[in-house]
Amino acid sequence: MAHTTRVLRSEWTKVRSVRSTLWTLLIAAVVTIGLSALICAFTASDFDSMAESEKAVFDATYVSFAGMSLGQLAMIAFGVLVVSNEYSTGMIRSSLSAVPQRGTFMFCKIFVATALVLVVGMATSFTTFFVGQQLLGDHGTTIGEPNVLRAVIGGGLYMTLIALFTMGVAFVLRSPMLAFGTLMPFFFIISGILGGVSATKKFAHYLPDQAGTMIMTVETGGGGEFGVGDRPYGPWGGLFIMALWVVASLVAGYLVLKKRDA
Repeated sequence: MAHTTRVLRSEWTKVRSVRSTLWTLLIAAVVTIGLSALICAFTASDFDSMAESEKAVFDATYVSFAGMSLGQLAMIAFGVLVVSNEYSTGMIRSSLSAVPQRGTFMFCKIFVATALVLVVGMATSFTTFFVGQQLLGDHGTTIGEPNVLRAVIGGGLYMTLIALFTMGVAFVLRSPMLAFGTLMPFFFIISGILGGVSATKKFAHYLPDQAGTMIMTVETGGGGEFGVGDRPYGPWGGLFIMALWVVASLVAGYLVLKKRDA
């Protein structure tokens, strides 16, 4: 137990000593809150011109998280940097020499990073929601409405799971350039293309980002500009699917860490 505590402290020191890593979390919060606020302001001004069918399924909670699609870019960067910085600098050799138990090493790194991301993600999610609802005005909702609190907490969980998934992939790929080159197109190009093509749309519903966003919805059947459309699962089902992707990436990362030399 004492050994694990020392490793946890070491991983915390690594995270806070690399400023670029911490800056990614700040950027994630600022971008998510700022872009979401901007979209909410535009939505409120254009609400009267929306079609009646869109007004009927308008999800004020989900709209307030519209900026998270870009904010998650910084969360992906955080996950990549936390893991792959050690590989790019060669520090991983020293780390594994000091902590030869690779399961302990990976657990402590993931634990410290996850705790930090969870705090930032929850703070960002709640701030984004309250700012967004203020800007939506009469078209907004409150935290006490059915399923709204679940959606807001889900926003923080979504950001955390995105970072966790990224860390697992980074353990597999080990190179920051390769990790960025794989994850960025996956989330910002491939997922969107597959989701926009009728032949692959049903498959895309089970990708981690598209499934995970369901937890942030209240009106789950809505389509429209900010809706998620009809899905064969609900909010918790979507989060569960995303969690399976995260588990798969972490297991793969552990197997690579265990079997390959630093």
